[in-house]
Amino acid sequence: MGWDAMSEFWSLIQICEKLSSTTKRNLRTAEVADFLRLLESDEVEPAVSMMLGRPFPKWDQRTLEVSWETLSSVIRRLTGGDWREFSAAFRETGDVGAATHIMFESRPVKRQATLFEKPLTILEVRRIFEAIAESTGSGSREKKERLVESLFARASPLEAKYLVKIIIGEMRTGFSEGLMELAVSKAFSVPLKMVQKATMITGDIGEVAAICKREGAKSVSNLNFKVFRPFRPMLAQNAENLREVLKEHGGKTALEHKLDGARIQIHKSDGQVKIFSRRLSDVTESLPEIVQLVRREIKVKEAILEGEVIAKGKDGNPLPFQHLMRRFRRLKEIYRMVEEIPVSLYLFDVIFADGHSLINLPYVERRGRLEEIAGGIPLTEQIVTDNIQEAERFLEEAIAKGHEGLIAKRLDSPYILGVRGKHWLKIKKVLEPLDLVIVGAEYGYGRRHRWLSDYYLAARDEKSGEFLIVGKTFKGLTDEEMEEMTHRLKEAALETDGHRVVVAPKIVVEVVYNEIQKSPKYKCGMALRFARITRIREDKGPEDADTIEKVWRIYEKQFEKKAQLS
Repeated sequence: MGWDAMSEFWSLIQICEKLSSTTKRNLRTAEVADFLRLLESDEVEPAVSMMLGRPFPKWDQRTLEVSWETLSSVIRRLTGGDWREFSAAFRETGDVGAATHIMFESRPVKRQATLFEKPLTILEVRRIFEAIAESTGSGSREKKERLVESLFARASPLEAKYLVKIIIGEMRTGFSEGLMELAVSKAFSVPLKMVQKATMITGDIGEVAAICKREGAKSVSNLNFKVFRPFRPMLAQNAENLREVLKEHGGKTALEHKLDGARIQIHKSDGQVKIFSRRLSDVTESLPEIVQLVRREIKVKEAILEGEVIAKGKDGNPLPFQHLMRRFRRLKEIYRMVEEIPVSLYLFDVIFADGHSLINLPYVERRGRLEEIAGGIPLTEQIVTDNIQEAERFLEEAIAKGHEGLIAKRLDSPYILGVRGKHWLKIKKVLEPLDLVIVGAEYGYGRRHRWLSDYYLAARDEKSGEFLIVGKTFKGLTDEEMEEMTHRLKEAALETDGHRVVVAPKIVVEVVYNEIQKSPKYKCGMALRFARITRIREDKGPEDADTIEKVWRIYEKQFEKKAQLS
């Protein structure tokens, strides 16, 4: 494709600006649909990915690994600005991209000298992202910085705003994947349900959009799973008690132990095995013994399976979740970690086997097929019951063994990728925790003075994409975890103000609390009372965090119960 035929990056930025300035659903999807129609086939996936705040497709394991320190260094060098200006702009806007825009716009004369004659194109930006991601080894940081600088040197102030947003993964236009699916459906006249199903199977709406552009509805309808291409898993909804579960599932259900481990997606083809986390990250190297187990035991040539990996102590009881997460973080010491923290695999579903998708089969049939092919790998412990007393005993047994509770599965339920619904229900014996994102931190006092150990916790606003603070806590982490968290938060810091830092929303933590109160202290109008971090959710990203809408629902339910008791 020649220069004249390539779509300018500026055109994509104009769409992003429009998405940020209107909340009208139909207008937003129509604008994106019109834009996608104008693109060449090979531009569609990069454009969709970038509009959703990603440099690469969702399934792609490559990452840019560009720190805020590197980005800020480039911005300072190109603008020649006083960093206090950036801090002031960030405080005013609350958006690192908007603050970058202000910095670049305030020095147009200095910037003009660095611009090339040709404007950036969508494909050029993707190619530079690829070069950044592929820069590894000795000298990689300097090479990444040079590539980032070459990209920003050619960018207009508004392009710089969105380049920063894409690089740090914080687009915040409020244009979700669901709306993108609707826009793709409109753009290429492919039924929405077909687009949604294809997105689930391929794991990426950008790829589906490109197929729609190139080949149309027929090719989209014929898509099947690809081994080694992870997809979003089926999710469970919370249930208050087992009576609710039996009622919802028609009087009879399958109950499985809900293990306190890491959910994994296992892909096997011949002798090759890859393992993906719940976030679709490749964690194969972290679990060498599981790779060997799957290679040895699974009785089909090709398969996609789901299971749970748990760490076990010397007494055979499950270790806390954070011990398992050490396995996922320390690749350099993995064989020592295999000895220190042994893990066990329990399978609970099969999605694909020897060329055939099994997602439309009823749960009981999938479970039967899984038993046939699992070899010596155990399945999660299960009972099928219509008896409330038996169900209660099974729950007590799960808790006594150190598990979190139970998962109830409707007997005739299909496997619905990426969807949280009532086909699967979670039952726990504790107050429902929240998965929240750390958006800021302060240095502690006394023994904790060396660490960023007071954490601002935020929930995700589904409409705006903003992370709204719902509380603050210094409780729950060990000294070792606080020290490591301090290092991670410094790397993610966007602004430092004395003893406090504002950080990019990257780290998810599980939080328990006594209750949720109304509070004018935070923008959302609520605050968690006696919040405490129970674990760092390495298996979740900010997009998986609980929503502010969920926090409101819990608050209202809690208020109703209090009203009934008073």
